[in-house]
Amino acid sequence: MTVLELLGSMGKVTPGDLIPILQEVQNQYGYLPQGVLLEISEHTIIPASRIYGVATFYEQFHLEPRGKHIIKCCRGTACHVRGGSTLIKDIKNELGIDEGETTEDLQFTFETVACLGTCALAPVMMVDDKYYGKMDAKKVKTLIAELRSAVKETA
Repeated sequence: MTVLELLGSMGKVTPGDLIPILQEVQNQYGYLPQGVLLEISEHTIIPASRIYGVATFYEQFHLEPRGKHIIKCCRGTACHVRGGSTLIKDIKNELGIDEGETTEDLQFTFETVACLGTCALAPVMMVDDKYYGKMDAKKVKTLIAELRSAVKETA
């Protein structure tokens, strides 16, 4: 769907429609490409500065491509006490990226979060929508290898 098709499907677009527009663009592309944001500005009454302001304010929006798999690691108190900082290092080493980065092959994006709300499973990480508890270096290595293998099978 092009920007014009998207905007046309929404009827009369107002500045109050910006978040749903950005959500739809991100659903289509996986992130908010700069060219598309500028095109939205060109075809609406919404200034590019407002579009970028909203896109950078809300954590749900991303201006850079993200990986097929989003790995989130908890850095909350329970996880920290039970080795969460080591778990973060293990994930970084296994993926070869830092927090907030995406692997070159666009398969993984790594993020840390304040809390995943599953303290009994500490240290815990989440891949996409699935939780993995009581993690250690060996489990991280096995899980990431399985994810990489699944990617190769579907390619």
